[in-house]
Amino acid sequence: MASIELRQVSKIYPGSTAGVKDIDLKIEDGEFVIFLGPSGCGKSTLLRSIAGLESINSGDILINGEVVNHVAPRDRNIAVVFQSYALYPHMNVWQNMAFGLRMRGNPAAEIDAKVTAAAELLGLTPLLQRKPSALSGGQRQRVALGRAIVRDPQAFLLDEPLSNLDAQLRAEMRLELVRLHRKLARTTIHVTHDQVEAMTMGDRIFIMKDGRLVQQGPPLEVYANPADTFVAGFLASPPMNLVAGRIVADGDGLVFAAKDLALPVPAAYRCAYAAWAGKPVTFGLRSEDFHAAPNGAWSSPVSLQVEAVEALGPENILIGRLAGQQVAARLSRHYSAQPGKTVTLHADLAPMHLFIPEDGKVIPRPRAAPAPLWGRT
Repeated sequence: MASIELRQVSKIYPGSTAGVKDIDLKIEDGEFVIFLGPSGCGKSTLLRSIAGLESINSGDILINGEVVNHVAPRDRNIAVVFQSYALYPHMNVWQNMAFGLRMRGNPAAEIDAKVTAAAELLGLTPLLQRKPSALSGGQRQRVALGRAIVRDPQAFLLDEPLSNLDAQLRAEMRLELVRLHRKLARTTIHVTHDQVEAMTMGDRIFIMKDGRLVQQGPPLEVYANPADTFVAGFLASPPMNLVAGRIVADGDGLVFAAKDLALPVPAAYRCAYAAWAGKPVTFGLRSEDFHAAPNGAWSSPVSLQVEAVEALGPENILIGRLAGQQVAARLSRHYSAQPGKTVTLHADLAPMHLFIPEDGKVIPRPRAAPAPLWGRT
């Protein structure tokens, strides 16, 4: 078990290419956290730095309060599971799982006991004599996890371990990893670019962009209160709808106006947004905050010009134009609309956000409570 802390950690590659810049974060003992971001954002570099596989240029990495900047990877007692699985093709499952322990000179009886226990935990007992070529992708991933588990590390670092699996196997392995974490209660860092993995697996999400940490927090908290338009657009599919317009004073209230659209600002947010009256802003609202009928005290009708309908089975996604800008609305599977038609939907404005157009930063307002993601009509 281990706490992991990074203090102003930077990694600069030759040619002044930055991997990560001035990262500050702390992961508590036993936490399951997600490093999330697009390809090239620095999340794998950060994970490899924690493991000791990459040297850092500045800052400190602490494990259980001890600075480990110059501690060799094998002495950090951390197990890394890679995207490629990295199994030895000429060895069977038992031999792959036992290899690291044998290289360390562990007694044969101890090796057998640890491999047997890990195999039972992961459902690999019937496969111990098979070689990797005779295993499915999900089975290979479990073998890679088993090889890490037998080491009895104080933390697990998982570098996009599910990206090589098909959709069904990814869903199954997400559950496997969550169950495994609950059983082992070890500090776990999971690197991914997949928003579903981030939302469903971690205690906290660390969202990265261009080598920097943009936002961190519990998944639903980050989802409900994004720090900027990057987080708003990256964390979810469809992403948060972003519409350019301006704030207009309307008597004692405020209105967001864009082309033929006028949406009243909820009373609870007027003080926060009053200074922006007459200024351009970007309006943000999630796709599930559009409804077929009025919903809540701050429900406002809007006209959506439908361009396409994505029928996904449990829900329909309407893609259309609002104030001349593309938006998506997540509606019940029973809701039907014809492309080319204009429909009236009802926008729940309670969870709306406004962002500064120049830098994308959110304009602070009283926080909305995180809402359930699915099942809304």
